[in-house]
Amino acid sequence: MNAKPKILVVDDRYENLLAIRTVLRDLDLELIEAKSGNDALKATLHNEFALALLDIQMPEMDGYELASILREEEKTARLPFIFISAVYTDNLNVFKGYEKGAFSFITKPFQPEILINKVKFFIEKHQQEIALYELNKKLEIRVQERTQELENANSDLEHMLHMMKGKNEELEQFAYIASHDLQEPLRTTSSYVALLEKEIKSKLDERSELYLQHITKSSERMRTLITGLLEYSRIGKEKEKEAVDCNQILSEVRTDLDTLIKENNATIFVHPLPKKLNAYPVELRQLFQNLIANALKFRRKEINPIIEIDAVEENHLWKFSVKDNGIGIEEKFFNRIFIIFQRLHARKDYIGNGIGLAHCKKIAELHKGTIWVESTLNGGSTFFITISKN
Repeated sequence: MNAKPKILVVDDRYENLLAIRTVLRDLDLELIEAKSGNDALKATLHNEFALALLDIQMPEMDGYELASILREEEKTARLPFIFISAVYTDNLNVFKGYEKGAFSFITKPFQPEILINKVKFFIEKHQQEIALYELNKKLEIRVQERTQELENANSDLEHMLHMMKGKNEELEQFAYIASHDLQEPLRTTSSYVALLEKEIKSKLDERSELYLQHITKSSERMRTLITGLLEYSRIGKEKEKEAVDCNQILSEVRTDLDTLIKENNATIFVHPLPKKLNAYPVELRQLFQNLIANALKFRRKEINPIIEIDAVEENHLWKFSVKDNGIGIEEKFFNRIFIIFQRLHARKDYIGNGIGLAHCKKIAELHKGTIWVESTLNGGSTFFITISKN
């Protein structure tokens, strides 16, 4: 785009063409001259012009007629004109010139400086438009590249999600089989431990008694893990949605957790919840139970737990929130906590198996919704769950 800008000069008289050529000779541009409207139209077929200088009074086709034709052609529709004329200088004809798309009007005899300044203005404007066009073209190419990159990334992500989905299904199948297969030997182990405690505990020394306690605790932990795995694998299996009263569901959860709530001296505020929601009642109960139990578990030692439960309607969804004043979560762990078996704390600090929030995520997805957390370390957490109304 470093070529000199081209100007179309149309006048039927040689001396006028020479005069314009002389006035503009010091400007860095190329003049293409035409002595008639037809010659001018031919010139536009083979050249890209930045500006046209049109004499109005010409035989066969005057400047206005030429401008009208050029305006109708896509290639020259935006070509600026400067009409040059010794006649038709009244306001009506000047207005007619602008109506045809001209950007300026010069009367003969003209002062060279006026023509030079007007030409400079339109040439600079043309060059700016070219620069803007090239910039837009580069941006368009860049956008296309970025769009392609995003499409490729989305394709990769969809593939990964597909692979992960397959792994999740395998995990669920494993969890279901393992939980069943492990229950029998676990029951046997627990039975023998209970028998030993009953019959020979008084005969054991301190060291042996400690070993027995370890076996008991390990058995309890394994039972909890197996139960969690089994519940995880059963979420949404062979069940139908029902119209449930979320207030009733939560009341039942609070009854189940009553002892734990009292032990922690916790206060629970419940705002009105949907009275009729098409949902899976067992899973919904488990969702609230897990979140409230977590709020009680991950409490700050120096203050009593306060839990606030609310729900707001958003388009086709209900958005539930469970807010606590507990220990909080660092932002970098926001996604990790919903992955099964992921733990942020040592078992000696907080008991658990790393399944609870994975349960919640799966239950939210079962209801065509999602779950996320907003939290600050030592500033409490708010878990949000969306559930489709359908």
